[in-house]
Amino acid sequence: MVMELAASEAPPRRVSILGATGSVGCSTLDLIARNPAAYEVEALTAYRNVDLLAEQARRLGARLAVIGDPDRYADLKAALAGSDVEAAAGEVALVEAADRPADWVMAAIVGAAGLRPTLAAVGRGAIVALANKECLVCAGELMLEQVRRSGATLLPVDSEHNAIFQVFDFDRPEAVERIILTASGGPFLHFDRAAMAGVTPAQAIDHPNWEMGVKISVDSATMMNKGLELIEAAYLFPVDGGQIEILIHPQSVVHSAVAYRDGSVLAQLGAPDMRTPIAYTLGWPARIETPAPRLDLAAVGRLDFQAPDTELFPAIRLARQALQTGGAAPTILNAANEVAVEAFLAGGIGFLDIAGVVEETLQRLAQSPVGCLDEVDQADADARRMASHLVAGVRPAAGRQA
Repeated sequence: MVMELAASEAPPRRVSILGATGSVGCSTLDLIARNPAAYEVEALTAYRNVDLLAEQARRLGARLAVIGDPDRYADLKAALAGSDVEAAAGEVALVEAADRPADWVMAAIVGAAGLRPTLAAVGRGAIVALANKECLVCAGELMLEQVRRSGATLLPVDSEHNAIFQVFDFDRPEAVERIILTASGGPFLHFDRAAMAGVTPAQAIDHPNWEMGVKISVDSATMMNKGLELIEAAYLFPVDGGQIEILIHPQSVVHSAVAYRDGSVLAQLGAPDMRTPIAYTLGWPARIETPAPRLDLAAVGRLDFQAPDTELFPAIRLARQALQTGGAAPTILNAANEVAVEAFLAGGIGFLDIAGVVEETLQRLAQSPVGCLDEVDQADADARRMASHLVAGVRPAAGRQA
């Protein structure tokens, strides 16, 4: 009988982290640093944060560090002087980093910018921990076809999709009645529309439960994050959009659930700490130790749930419509949202204008099919131009600042 190697005897897993300086990337490297003998770091990437990227690469002995902004290449080269870490810069270098021979790749580049690097990792059959939901939102069919061709393993990192992945019966999907995506409700759950109209970027990024990046925090506040997750779930799991329910759960303890046709509901619970779903993918198919707080249900005391108000949070309605329309609609939704969020953070539009810009962009652009990556890029570019035009027409409110 062949015995499995103990974890301490197994060869190190070679890993790359795309988006190493963001919230998910830093949490991933925290886990790796706690057990350095179990991992070899192949490549780390970031967009502009040279100092942190260089420090991470030196500390963890990465073979390659890539900065997305080519103007920062000289800074990165200088920061890595005297080390054995190779430096590179630019969009092509990001894709090449993903194509390096790592067994496991964390895809955590925020937004549509992460699409090509993630597809490169998928294309060579790697285990891809997917923290970039926009990849499936913008190019779901293309990515899944790439997974099928290459034999890659796609593991969801979002706490909600990771929870569903853990309790979904993939051998008997016909037994699933619906999946339930939970949402904290963000910082404005108890605001009315008038109060929402005056919120600042500083308020929007102050999430009550999770520590996340700025853009994702704003998406959580508008609940566009949940809309994008709804679309992502429709690609990740063999269900249709009508089988995906969203529930507000302010405690963020039940990360999501699967309801079966016999009346059973299986849920994954845990403290709100991204290191738990990251660790699930980093150790997969085994489970590894994490420093995440242990869930104490007695201390939590109660678990509350409510249906979302789609009048106050229209992003959920817009995402459902985009999913139903298909074709370029999800790509347009995502691109317009990225433009609108950036404008809000810069003080150019109000909080409620974000959903307004997205909705009008969807209404003005033709919903053409997308059969290849070039068509995805075209839909994305068209949506960004239209959303930017709409943003320019919004009159900034007085006092709108971070």
